[in-house]
Amino acid sequence: MGTALDIKLKRANKVYHCGEVLTGVVVVTSKDSVQHQGISLTMEGSVNMQLSAKSVGMFEAFYNSVKPIQLINSTVEMVKPGKLPSGKTEIPFEFPLQVKGNKILYETYHGVFVNIQYTLRCDMRRSLLAKDLTKTCEFIVHSPPLKNKPTPSPVDFTITPETLQNVKERALLPKFLIRGHLSSTNCIITQPLTGELVVVNSDAAVKSIELQLVRVETCGCAEGYARDATEIQNIQIADGDVCRNLPIPIYMVFPRLFTCPTLETTNFKVEFEVNIVVLLHDDHLITENFPLKLCRL
Repeated sequence: MGTALDIKLKRANKVYHCGEVLTGVVVVTSKDSVQHQGISLTMEGSVNMQLSAKSVGMFEAFYNSVKPIQLINSTVEMVKPGKLPSGKTEIPFEFPLQVKGNKILYETYHGVFVNIQYTLRCDMRRSLLAKDLTKTCEFIVHSPPLKNKPTPSPVDFTITPETLQNVKERALLPKFLIRGHLSSTNCIITQPLTGELVVVNSDAAVKSIELQLVRVETCGCAEGYARDATEIQNIQIADGDVCRNLPIPIYMVFPRLFTCPTLETTNFKVEFEVNIVVLLHDDHLITENFPLKLCRL
């Protein structure tokens, strides 16, 4: 066994807010004593953006605007060059999570075209003959909670062949009437999206009803924007030809890390929508879209 490096944060959930202090230990394990040229700890936070294949050729200007945005980058030297004894050595640290100037720490978010990530990296530099050791550990940043609870914005909806858009041959559609409501499109990220749906009547048998959560990521600059929608999760709320006039509950929990409070900056935006998707037996697909505004309390 060679020399192993590990970072252990004191908080099990690894969730921090701006202004707090990350505390923990760096653990060095080795069966022999270790000669090193110094051990340092680096805190990094950045927004990484990339373009979808369809957008790459569109705007030359994008090549400048999709550079990573650095939110935080600071390094401390933990141990000066020297020797560590064999066995397990724990080196405690305290690292304040603070930004320089007017930068904002956006909430951790793992998307497809936008990624907001925060890491601690420990580097042990060693002599020419031994390889340098590096260990990285991700921690989660939550944005500051809102001071006031968002105003609920309930939405009632009715779906019929007449309300649908982007239909080529409306006359060929079977007759149906679907009603329902969402409790609020202003959502608190830690609470589920709720509501209900009723199939009042439908000439064609219903195959499936699904809730689809979608993220809409926009990257760009003044010259142009690339906007891409991708699915985060899909929950089936009904299977088969459901009873008519029976209320079907709508209940969706927002997944951690793949969602964040709705974010709008000059270089990128992260927004969310929910689709109610009804599939009929003759393979007609009916989709109703609702934009959501997520926030943290």
